[in-house]
Amino acid sequence: MIIRRAEVKDTDGIMKLLVQVNNVHSEGRPDLFIRDKTKYTVEELQDIIKNDNTPIFVAVDEENNVLGYSFGVFQSHVEDNNFPDIVTYYIDDLCVDEACRGQHIGKALYDYVIQFAKESGCYNVTLNVWEKNESAKRFYASCGLQTQKIGLEVIL
Repeated sequence: MIIRRAEVKDTDGIMKLLVQVNNVHSEGRPDLFIRDKTKYTVEELQDIIKNDNTPIFVAVDEENNVLGYSFGVFQSHVEDNNFPDIVTYYIDDLCVDEACRGQHIGKALYDYVIQFAKESGCYNVTLNVWEKNESAKRFYASCGLQTQKIGLEVIL
């Protein structure tokens, strides 16, 4: 397995995993997520792949099959009235193909992203986890992440 920056040729493999992620979310929150859909269209995904401010990293096997991915976004708080001048790397999504889970691919992707964020001069790395996604919460806790803030809602 190698981890590298995503390329347009990885689109089909990433789209397959986007469906898996969406289905995990739709199981926990069917009121907010439609089963078997994706967060992005093919065109939107390809634009994200090409954008240096939104890097996607993929874990691939010897045949370049996508085993997992991590979407990220640089968030700048430079010259913000309320925050110190820092750059945050936000992990927008991290997924490992359900057929490959338990092989430490997610941890390898996470470690790769942490190193990338350090080398990019980021102050911190943040992410969000849906409350009903227990396996993701356990995974991130095992990586040493701590709660930064909690989002609350009331359904009307």
